[in-house]
Amino acid sequence: MTIVQTVNAFLGRHGFAYGGPDINTIIDGLLWDMQQGLDKGAGSFTAMEATEDMIPTWGLPPSSVPVNKTVMVIDAGGTNFRSCLVHFDAEGKTSISDLEKCAMPGIEKELNKKDFFEAIAKNLDHLKNKADCIGFCFSYAMKITPEGDGQVLGFSKEIKAKEVVGSLVGRSLCDALVERGWNRPKKVILLNDTAAALLAGAAHASGGRRYSSYVGLILGTGMNAAYIESGKIKKIEGMTGLKNGIPESQIVVCETGKFNKLPRSHFDLEFDKTANTPGLYVMEKMCSGAYLGPVSLIALKEAAKDGLFSQSTAAEILKIQKFELKDMDQFFYGPFKTDTLLGSIMAKGTQDDYDTAYALLDAFVERSARITASIIAASVIKSGKGTQPSLPVCVLCEGTTFYKTHNLQERLRGYLNTVLTEQRKLYFEIVSLDNAITLGAAAAALS
Repeated sequence: MTIVQTVNAFLGRHGFAYGGPDINTIIDGLLWDMQQGLDKGAGSFTAMEATEDMIPTWGLPPSSVPVNKTVMVIDAGGTNFRSCLVHFDAEGKTSISDLEKCAMPGIEKELNKKDFFEAIAKNLDHLKNKADCIGFCFSYAMKITPEGDGQVLGFSKEIKAKEVVGSLVGRSLCDALVERGWNRPKKVILLNDTAAALLAGAAHASGGRRYSSYVGLILGTGMNAAYIESGKIKKIEGMTGLKNGIPESQIVVCETGKFNKLPRSHFDLEFDKTANTPGLYVMEKMCSGAYLGPVSLIALKEAAKDGLFSQSTAAEILKIQKFELKDMDQFFYGPFKTDTLLGSIMAKGTQDDYDTAYALLDAFVERSARITASIIAASVIKSGKGTQPSLPVCVLCEGTTFYKTHNLQERLRGYLNTVLTEQRKLYFEIVSLDNAITLGAAAAALS
C-alpha cells in the first residue's frame, strides 16, 4: 500500500475524484450552460437552468490602436484597487503614470451604496480632472448597458456591499466624483477583467502573428472567462431603440465562476457553509486562489482525524487556524523548509507525513488545472474559431493563481493540447502581456 493509494482512498471516501474531474464532461456541461445563458439568461441555482450570466458587452476589439490620447484607468480587483493614467503616443505606444494601489472597498466591512462609491472616489483624488474618459475594470458580475455602463448583479470574492447590487457603476461613480469637486467625466466605460484581458490579447497580435479570435481568462483571487460570440444571442434579440442596433458579434463575459453542474466534495460543501455567498459561485470556489487554501485545509484536518498523519503531526494540523494558497505554494516549492507554516509542522513528523500532505494538496492543484482547462476549451469551442493552424485562438491569461501555483500552468497546457488540438483539431495559443488589464481597460475607454 502506497501513500498515493491511501490518499486516493481518503479523497474518494469524501467525494473528491483524485484523478478527475473528467475534462470533456465539464466542457459538455459548460457548453450547455453557456448556450442556455445566451438564449434565456441565468436562472435558478436549484433548477436545470443556466447559472452563467453570459453577459453581452456590445463591443469588439478596436480595429486600430488609439494615438495621442490619455485615459484614466481603474482596476477594481478581488483584493486590490488600482488607479492610474495611460497615455497613447503618436505611434500608439503606451505609458503608465500616477499609479496607486490600495485595498478594495468592501473587503474589511459591509458598505452601503453611498459609502462604497465615496470610497472609490476618494481613492481617485490623485487623478482629479487629469483625463475626461475612464476605463473602469470592475471584476464582479454586472450587466453591461449598450452605452457602456455596468449594472452590478452581485459580488464574489467576499466583497461586502449588498446595497450596491443593482446600481449603475459609471453613473454612481460620476455622481460621487462631482460631489468631491471633479468635472463630470465625459465617458466611463465599464468592463470585466476578462474582457480587458481579451482586449489586451487583441493588442498582442503583432510581429506577423494573426489570430482568428480571442479569449480572456482570469484565474487569480477569483476566476472567469470571456470570448467573442458570433452567433445570435436570443435573449437580446427583442431589444429596440438601440443607437447602433444589435452587433453581429460581440465579446461575451461568461461569469464562469457561477457554473454549478459538477460534483462537489465533502470539503467543498463544508467550506461553502462558511462563505459569504453560500450556494453560489460553485466553480470559482473549486479552483480559484481565494478558496484553494481554505478548502484544502478542511481536507488536511479531515485527513488528520482519519489517521493519515502521525499522531504528533495530526495534532499540529488540527491547530491551524488559517491556510492560504501561498502556504500551499511555499510547501510545494520547498517542502523541507522549516520557516513555512506546513514545513515547520512536517519537520517534527515523518517522511510519510511529508508525502501525504504533498499528495493531498496536489490533488487540489490538479483539480484546478482540469477545471481551468475545461473553461478555456469551452470558450475556444464556443467561439467557432481556431480551425486553421496558422490562425489560432489567442488566449490571454491573467492572475497570480494561474502563473504562480505550483505545476498548474504546465498541466493545463497539456490538457488543452489534448482536448482541443489532438481531439478536436482546434488551435490555440496562450499568451501573456505586462499590465494587460490596465491596457485593455484603457483601449476600451477610447474605442
